[in-house]
Amino acid sequence: MPDTGNVPFMTPALRADRRLAARIAVVVPCYRVRDQVLDVLRAMPDYVSRIYCVDDDCPQSSGDHIEANCTDSRITVIRHAQNQGVGGAMVTGYRAALTDDADLVVKVDGDGQMNPALIALFVEPILSGEADYTKGNRFYRPESVHGMPIMRLYGNAMLSLMSKLSTGYWQTFDPNNGYTAVHANVLALLPMEKLARGYFFEADMLFRLSTVRAAVVDIPIDAIYGREKSSLKISRVAMPMLAGHVRNFFKRLFYAYYLRDFNVASIEWLLGPALLAFGVLFGVAEWWRSTTSGEVASAGTVMLAALPILIGFQMLLSAINFDVQNVPRQSIHAHLDRSSAAAVPRRDDNH
Repeated sequence: MPDTGNVPFMTPALRADRRLAARIAVVVPCYRVRDQVLDVLRAMPDYVSRIYCVDDDCPQSSGDHIEANCTDSRITVIRHAQNQGVGGAMVTGYRAALTDDADLVVKVDGDGQMNPALIALFVEPILSGEADYTKGNRFYRPESVHGMPIMRLYGNAMLSLMSKLSTGYWQTFDPNNGYTAVHANVLALLPMEKLARGYFFEADMLFRLSTVRAAVVDIPIDAIYGREKSSLKISRVAMPMLAGHVRNFFKRLFYAYYLRDFNVASIEWLLGPALLAFGVLFGVAEWWRSTTSGEVASAGTVMLAALPILIGFQMLLSAINFDVQNVPRQSIHAHLDRSSAAAVPRRDDNH
């Protein structure tokens, strides 16, 4: 059993009572998972109420395979006429779960890398009121990443840094981990039509959660690598992910520090980078002029370059520190009425 980290301790009986009292739905995006998905479905705990398998125009006909070999009455297969990516599959599953009045919605991939027995770890912080959204973190313990390829380890570290900036969830790591759970009241607040449809989905989900100030908790899990083959091509998704993080960073700053609030950090986010850029550009220009002309720069010129750099850098650090302290820590789902949060789109039964 993985270390539960900051998951609050509760007795097994209390945990079981809470899970049985809640309507827990699981969404399983299915694309090239024919060889693993049946094992995943068989391992689903009894306290899961509904299971939505979204066949994302799978070339292996995963939906047909599930219907032909699985008799679990909790399972509903939903088919996409065209491939929409993991995000598109999850939006379809989320909408179906909301339509069926689920209380919590868990994402479990169909490739066997996520153990369904751990669902309890993901739903407990939400049921106890600690979190609105939980996600897996394979980097919590050094032992957890022992079998992770070095390039994937490095890539996840870089993505985590970018995610902290673009989402404001500085305490989270492993942003593209797809093992997640969310309370339906919070899910209904999100503009699902705007969620990223491809591999940027999990990171974009965190950004959308930050705009409603949902509390997010990491759940320590172990990395599992079997015979499945990832369809993720780093060279193909690296630049779109970087662009997505940059876009979300500026959108988040606007929402958090200028549209919904204005404070000292709002000024620091503007003046800090401006002073820093001015000092660097002015210093480079004066250095180049001094080098080409042979004239020694005056003390005043040096100070005019150095002082904005120092002040701008200090302002930027102060703004980041304020941002770190401003991470949402109180769950909001208990204070929301889902019916008034957002209109729940109807599921298209043809997909």
